[in-house]
Amino acid sequence: MLNVQEIGRRAKLASRQVQGLSIEKRNQLLELLASNVSQQQDVIIQANALDLAKASELTEPMKNRLTLSEDVLADIQVSLRELAELKDPLAAPYPEWTHPTGFKIVKKTVPLGVLAMVYEARPNVTVDAAALAIKSGNAVILRGGKEAIQSNIALVQVMRSVLKEAGYDENIIQLIEDTSHDSVNELLHLREYVDVLIPRGSARFIDFVVQNATVPVIETGAGNTHIFVDESADFDQAIKVIVNAKTQKPSVCNAAEKLLIHESIAADFLPRIADALIQKGVELRGDEAAVAIDGRLKQATDEDWDTEYNDLIMGVRVVADLDEAIDWINAHTTHHSETILSKQAENVAAFMNQIDAAVLYQNVSSRFTDGFEFGFGAEIGISTQKLHARGPMGLEALTTIKYEVFGEGQVRG
Repeated sequence: MLNVQEIGRRAKLASRQVQGLSIEKRNQLLELLASNVSQQQDVIIQANALDLAKASELTEPMKNRLTLSEDVLADIQVSLRELAELKDPLAAPYPEWTHPTGFKIVKKTVPLGVLAMVYEARPNVTVDAAALAIKSGNAVILRGGKEAIQSNIALVQVMRSVLKEAGYDENIIQLIEDTSHDSVNELLHLREYVDVLIPRGSARFIDFVVQNATVPVIETGAGNTHIFVDESADFDQAIKVIVNAKTQKPSVCNAAEKLLIHESIAADFLPRIADALIQKGVELRGDEAAVAIDGRLKQATDEDWDTEYNDLIMGVRVVADLDEAIDWINAHTTHHSETILSKQAENVAAFMNQIDAAVLYQNVSSRFTDGFEFGFGAEIGISTQKLHARGPMGLEALTTIKYEVFGEGQVRG
């Protein structure tokens, strides 16, 4: 098992090779990855079964995220081929201009270099991250969670074999197999080799990475996502959106976790939405006002309001008006996705202008916060910060710029 320093060194060397590959060669690698995932399907599923056998403590939604079935692997193959069809994020033409003394300045798009991904029990991220790295001309270091270690080892072996057979450096894709906290801590300080680190996981995990890393970090993914039902909301439409946002896939960061309801409609609307959610198996936890309206709700704790459940649980709160809803959301948001269900343009405008989040919705399920759904074709994560990238991050987020200057002996006077 290689140590983290050696993995970093090898990744830096490998990054020079991958950044020099033409788009045709990068796309060819993605097609080969798709074929090899298909050919090695049984090996991958067997490795995944070892992880699932040890996953008894995980919730059912988390087990679903961990599972690599034939259907999941088929989807991975489709996504790899779709990624190959996307335009080159490094492609010219580049902006250029001429200095008064005659030299030319070119603003060129280039790979970041070495990406590091630290993530929890989602082995599909292993392939997504590696594929996006290749497409954008980067090397990648992967450090998944212990829950998916056998799955990740199998997937990375499949992808590295493709690189080797194609005559490229296997270290374009590397996995840190040490799942101890020590390996994460070392990776967070690998400034000599890592150009950017992207964490994906729980809010607590991402906070740890952001607070402790000395390498540049793009903060992603934690989703304490709210829906505010305004007094003007269409009830039938609101119920449809809320049920989808909470139950369509509850284990992901863009699933709704909290529901705020305007007090003027709460007595009528809350029992109706409670019926719909409870029928879907959702446990509802409410504040005093919500519990008083519908006794099926459990009393929420202070901790509930800042918890990302990733499960069929939802917090419900009754608010006096739009201003209270905005203040509450800004106090508890993880800056991911926030929704207003309203037909009043003035209220929608205030919500859009005053809420600090990467994505804001009116009368749309937050489950659409996704690079694929936004038309980016692929996604490395959802940034909840404001620098470099924000919201769903596609291929462009894995690039940077450099300036190339061409002259004929000009000097500055």
